[in-house]
This record gives sequence, structure tokens and C-alpha cells, in this order.
Amino acid sequence: MSEHRITALKHRLSALDWRVALMIVVALLGTGVLTLLVVNQRDAAAQHQAALARQSQSYEVMVLSQSFAASMARAEATLGRYVVAGERAVGRDFVAEWHRAGGQLSLLERRVRGNAAQVDRTARLRTAYDARGIELAEVARNTDRGRNVAAYAYYNEARRSPHLAALSRETGAIFDAERLLLNERAAEARLTAAGAADETRNLVLFGALLAAGAIALGWLNVRAIRDRAAAAAEAEAQRARSEELQAAVAAATAGLQAEARERAAAEEKLRQVQKMEAVGQLTGGIAHDFNNMLAVVLGGIELAKRNLPDGADAALRHIDNAAEGANRAAALTRQLLGFARSEALAPEAIEPTELIEGMSVLLDRTLGDGIRVETRSEGTQWKVWADRVQLENALLNLAVNARDAMDGRGTIVISSGHVALDGDDGADCAPGDYVRIAVSDTGTGMTREVMDRVFEPFFTTKPVGQGTGLGLSQIFGFVRQSGGEVQIESTVGEGTTVTMLLPCHAAMEDAAPVVQERIGPRAGPHRSLDILVVEDDPRVLSATLAALEELGHRPVACSDPLAAPGIVAGLRTLDLIMSDVLMPGQTGPEMIAGLEPQLDRVGVLFVTGYAGEAEQDRFAGRPVLRKPFTLAALEQALANAIAR
Repeated sequence: MSEHRITALKHRLSALDWRVALMIVVALLGTGVLTLLVVNQRDAAAQHQAALARQSQSYEVMVLSQSFAASMARAEATLGRYVVAGERAVGRDFVAEWHRAGGQLSLLERRVRGNAAQVDRTARLRTAYDARGIELAEVARNTDRGRNVAAYAYYNEARRSPHLAALSRETGAIFDAERLLLNERAAEARLTAAGAADETRNLVLFGALLAAGAIALGWLNVRAIRDRAAAAAEAEAQRARSEELQAAVAAATAGLQAEARERAAAEEKLRQVQKMEAVGQLTGGIAHDFNNMLAVVLGGIELAKRNLPDGADAALRHIDNAAEGANRAAALTRQLLGFARSEALAPEAIEPTELIEGMSVLLDRTLGDGIRVETRSEGTQWKVWADRVQLENALLNLAVNARDAMDGRGTIVISSGHVALDGDDGADCAPGDYVRIAVSDTGTGMTREVMDRVFEPFFTTKPVGQGTGLGLSQIFGFVRQSGGEVQIESTVGEGTTVTMLLPCHAAMEDAAPVVQERIGPRAGPHRSLDILVVEDDPRVLSATLAALEELGHRPVACSDPLAAPGIVAGLRTLDLIMSDVLMPGQTGPEMIAGLEPQLDRVGVLFVTGYAGEAEQDRFAGRPVLRKPFTLAALEQALANAIAR
């Protein structure tokens, strides 16, 4: 071999060694970048998880503070019912609610450990809770011992207690402070994610540059036959590392997006629950006042109709139209009370399979020939404690909605079974055994926007004139009032399943109601009666007096229940007392209890405009007339009251 060729070969080998060395350096740098990327992702993930854990703790503290406030409100309301009714069962409900609030406060104290300011607030909240418990215990003890007047006085005094204000103030302070802390932690999580993304982007860019350099060197080495295979292998290795890097970045990005969606869903669920509770309270109050106004309207319409002269056909038509509108308003008010969970329930032990089978004829007649109804049962013996009429109406409403979603043709599946909830399955109701009743269709389904508003009163997707928007809201109120939950699963174009979860109940034989027999004969319902009317609303009082006079009776007005004993003592004859239930100063049942020694052979009729008051065990079996009422209903109620 010539010296020139030997020298050229040495130069080529030297150049090849340089390229090989450079390739090794590039590979080491790429490995270092990948290592830094993995370490950076691990550290960023750990920091982000820690930030999310702190956010979750803040969410839990906020929910616990709101739950504690709600339990305290229910305990206060239950104690008020106990003071009014004096029933042991209601007293036990109060004790249960109070202990539930105490448990939530204990859990809240554990959750705020490590936050000195929140620890101080919970300590003040605990002090106010203990002091409030002493006040309410005094009310409960007087009620237990039958000291109704003292209990009522203590209860009124307790409503002005500074401890009650302290409870509300400290609960709100805990919630507000935790909300501010949540905002800080959310910002921290966002900064952590943003910083990790920036570092990842820089490392990916640097790695891409290294990969480009390696590819360039590989292309140069292609011309060197001896290193062709090594260059190809190195390029393949670089591509593999690049794909792994991209996969790691994509996985990290997907995880961050999923966590953001879960957080947004939790926030939206909390806002929706708060909105529905506020709407329910507002709706119940409005419906209560509407009943009183409708009582005046319907009474005036009936009296005007009775006093029309002969031949006033045009006026009669207008009056009939007004009566129809008022009656529709009364029906609408009952639906609003159902949504507000203020509708009176008559619960009983119900076996769901028997209930569904018993409704088969009604469903077939209502849904039409184009709908086929299938029933499926797990064959369990679990029973539900609920109002049969309300449950049947709920099933019928769901079946009609399913029919409309399928344009009148298709198959509806009604299934029932048993579900055991442990508190970790995402349900809003308490852990325990529940009866599951589900109605499924294969209709158009619902979008997420519709599902978020489906329980709102007056919200409907049906055309004008084909729906009031109260069907599902009434079902929502009935199920929540019964201690359960409504769940909806829907896919656009595939169908919808609405599931009612109602608490299971071990059915017991209902005791026969005890009716106290009164001594002496009762007058027939058609004779003129001397009636004392006790009503604090002057318009309702005036309308009631006019209605009684129209029926031929002799009413005496009383606008203050505390004045009733004096009026009764001054009357020569008295056949019946017709009393409102909730009045300032004294309730109707309390007034009648105080007058009992003077009511020998005197009938009692309670009148109420609030369905939630009409629980028969509060009224010692005496009849209750709902506002608004017609003259015929009033006459029948008087006959029932005077015949007892």
C-alpha cells in the first residue's frame, strides 16, 4: 500500500473517530436530558399532588362547615316542632340531629389541625355549640315534663341567644377563611403546573436539538461504510427515546386535564346543591302565602257566583273562568310545595314490585298502544317507607316523560332492587340500605346543560303548552323529603335512566288509631251552627265569615288566639271552633289544648294553608281542611268535624 493511501486512510479513520466521539457525547447529553425530564416530571407531579391534596382538604372543610350549619338548622327546627307538638318521636329526632351536628363539628376540628386561625375559630364554634346545647336542653326538658308554656317561653328566649349568632358567625368565618385559602391553594397548584410545563418545554426543546444533531451526524456517517450500521442503530435509538419522551409528556398533560375536570365538576355540584336548596326554601314560602291569597280569591268567587241574579250568563262565564284559573293556581301551588319538600306525606311500608305491578293497567292506559312497558325485579323482600300516592305519581310522571322522549313509540323498562351505599360511591344520601326504582327509555337523551337544570321548577324542554316544568322538580322534592336521592344517566341519541333511591324500611304492623269518644249526641251537619272562627289574617278571616254565613251558620270572629278563651267563656252556645294552625303568639293546636276543659260537645276543625303542617298526629285525630277550599269542601269538613 502506498504512503499516500495510508495517510488518507489515517485521515478517514481520524474523522470517523471524531464523529463517533461526538455521537457518544450527543447520546450522553440526550440521556441526561431524559433523566432530567423524568426527575422533573416526578417532582412536578409530587408537588401538584400535594397542592391538590391541600385543595381537597379545603373543599372538605367548606362542605363540613355547611353541613354543620344545615344540621344545626334542622335541629333547631325539629326542636320547634317538638315544643309545638310535644311528641316523643320528634324529641328523639331533635337529639339525633343535635348529635349529628356534634359529630360533624368533631370531624371539622380534626380537618383544620395545622391551621392555627381555623383551630381558634373551631374552638369558639365548639364553645358556642356547647352553650347552645345547654339552652336547647332546657327547652327539651320542659317539653318532656309537659311544661308547654315554660318550654315555649324558653324556646322564644333561646331564639335571641347570642350563642345562636356566634354559631352562625363562626361557621361563616370558617367557610370564608377556607374559601380564601382554597383560592390561594388553587393558584399554587396552577403555578406548580405552569412551572413544570415550562421546564418540560425547555427540556423537550433541548432534547429536540440534540436529536437533530444526532441525525445530522448519522447522515454524515452514512458515507462511512464501516459505521453505517452503527449510525442507523443510533438514529433508531434516538427516535425511540423521542417517542418515550412524547408519551411521557402526553400522559402528564392528560393527568393534569383530568384533575382539572374533576375539580370543576366538584365545584359545579356544590353550587348546584346550594342553588336547589335556596330555590326550595323560596318556593315553599311563596306557595304558603299563595294558599292564603287563593283562599280569599276562591271564597269570593264562590260567594259572587251564588249571589248572581238570574240571567247573568255573561258574568257567570267570567266567574267560572276566574274559578278555573284559581283552581289551576291551587294545583300549581301544591306542586311547588312538593318541590319545596313541604307537602304532607302519609308514609307506609311498600313493596316496590307489588306497587309497579299494581300500576300496570294505569300505565298502559296512560302511555298508549305505541309504548311497551317491561318490569324487572331482583326479587328482594326489601320494602320502602314512603307515601304511596306520591310514589305512584312519581313513577307515572317518569313514564310519561319517557314516552314523550321516544315520540310515543318504544319500550320503557321499570326496574327495582336493593342497593347498599357505603358513603364512598358518590351518592349524596347517607350510607345504608336503599330501594332502587329506575325508569329507562331509548329516547333522544339529554345534553349536559339540560341535565344540570332538569330539577329546577318551571324548566322544561317541551313546547309551550305541553309541560309545566314541575314534574321532575316535584319528584326531586318528594324523594329528598323521604330521605333519598334522584340520579339521572343520559346519553344524547341513546336514552335516559332516572333512578330513585329511597331508604329501606322493615315494615311493622301499623297500630290502629285511637279516637277519643265524646259523650252526648251530635247535631246533624245541615243545621245552623254557632262557630268561633280563629284566624290572624284579616282577609282570610273576612272571607271565611262570609262563606259560613252563606252556608247558613252563625260565625263569631276571633283574630287573636290568646283572646279565644275569653270569647268562648262569653258565648251562650258554641257548636264548633274553626282555627288556623300557625298564628302569632299561639298555634291552633296549643289554643285548642288550653280550651279543652271548655269544649264539652264542641267540634274542632283546623284550617291550614301550609301542607307541611297537616300531620294528623299533631291534631289528636281532628279533621284538617286545606286552603284554598270551596264552599262544598267547607260544608263537608264542618259535617265531619261536628260528627266526631
